[in-house]
Amino acid sequence: MKVGLLLCDDVNPALQVAHKNYPDMFLALLRKQEPELEMVTYRVLDGEIPDTTDECDGWIISGSRYSAYDTFSWIPLLEAFVRKLYEDRCMLAGICFGHQIMATSLGGKVELSEKGWGVGISYNRITQQGSWMQPAVQDFKLLVSHRDQVTRLPDSAEVLAGSDFCPNYMLQYGVHFLSIQGHPEFSKSYSKDLMNSRRDSIPHDRVTQGIDSLTEDPDSDLMAQWIMQFFKQKP
Repeated sequence: MKVGLLLCDDVNPALQVAHKNYPDMFLALLRKQEPELEMVTYRVLDGEIPDTTDECDGWIISGSRYSAYDTFSWIPLLEAFVRKLYEDRCMLAGICFGHQIMATSLGGKVELSEKGWGVGISYNRITQQGSWMQPAVQDFKLLVSHRDQVTRLPDSAEVLAGSDFCPNYMLQYGVHFLSIQGHPEFSKSYSKDLMNSRRDSIPHDRVTQGIDSLTEDPDSDLMAQWIMQFFKQKP
């Protein structure tokens, strides 16, 4: 399988020595499920948009420090490509910022949440079970780092999982679009280092709670398994 990573940010250079960059994280995560997986990275944050939607078997939009409502020139280019992927019924998974940009591309709304930062482990309840969500569970945990949330759903979106903190945590659009607020590609050590690097913008008590939550293990491999099973469906 060939997956196109639509890259919307880079790991802080100070953290890359220990944790590498986001393409490395995604490749390591997905190759646990698909050892022969090929990944092609498109630096959409630099304006690099794929020429066609059929260059890859599936697509992933990465997270980002930026917001879906920012005014950078590459964001509307990405939104236009997302709409083209939707029209062409291509398989797409969005992660954090990717989750949010899919919503804005298709008529939803993303805003700075009054609930503040979500960091560390998030706890989420399954509200609707997709056939590809095997093994089936009632809830799952993922690492998060966000303060924006999807606050209005596009008409085509269905909520698969959520929490009191983030009700629209995991969405599905038709049979070919999937988006998740959490970060299955993050390791706990990267999550901790990222929180520590953002102490000037994240409240102290929220960082403390986030780091304390890392005694739990996220269901990252389960989510990776679900994403690959989702991609292998026939739209």
